Amino acid sequence: MSRLPDAVRRMFDVIVAAAGIVLVSPVMAAAALLIRLRLGSGVLFRQDRVGLGGRPFTLLKFRTMHHAEADRDGPEHDADRLTAFGRCLRATSVDELPSLWNLLRGDVTLVGPRPLPVHYWDRYRGQEYRRFEVKPGITGLAQVSGRNLVDWPDRLALDVQYVRERSLVGDVRILLRTVPMVLTGAGVSHGSAVTMHALPVDRPGA
Repeated sequence: MSRLPDAVRRMFDVIVAAAGIVLVSPVMAAAALLIRLRLGSGVLFRQDRVGLGGRPFTLLKFRTMHHAEADRDGPEHDADRLTAFGRCLRATSVDELPSLWNLLRGDVTLVGPRPLPVHYWDRYRGQEYRRFEVKPGITGLAQVSGRNLVDWPDRLALDVQYVRERSLVGDVRILLRTVPMVLTGAGVSHGSAVTMHALPVDRPGA
């Protein structure tokens, strides 16, 4: 298989990441200051995610929640910890801007399956592990198909579909579909939750 498409993707990733960091640095600086003032110390949210070939890396985002107390940790308490300011950061995708550093470093690419937490590794079934045959992406087929409104079985199936049908033309189409979703904040919330529900531990074979 030709390596040219991957070389083109990497070149484009570096250009977009470098230009993006320069262009949005005032926005990131303002967001960091407001997070420090409104949410306290610890501006960045860091979490280990799984990348290409199952290798872990640390994903960077802006923090949007108050720090969890010992008895109020987990997705079920997210609504209590997420502030109106944090909701605004998420709706506008400003919380994702630090991920440009991951893009520049090569941890992620512009388009691919979204990187998921390391502790999900044993929860995938069968063909779902194919999502790790490519780099994770800042946006992807599942995101432009409904973002957090897409339930897990469909979301993972869309990731596998992307891997099977992956092409530069397809990536461009996904990027074009991403723009209106970011501008409108579509699909950020999932039902009554403020984040996507966790991938269930006990799942039937896929």
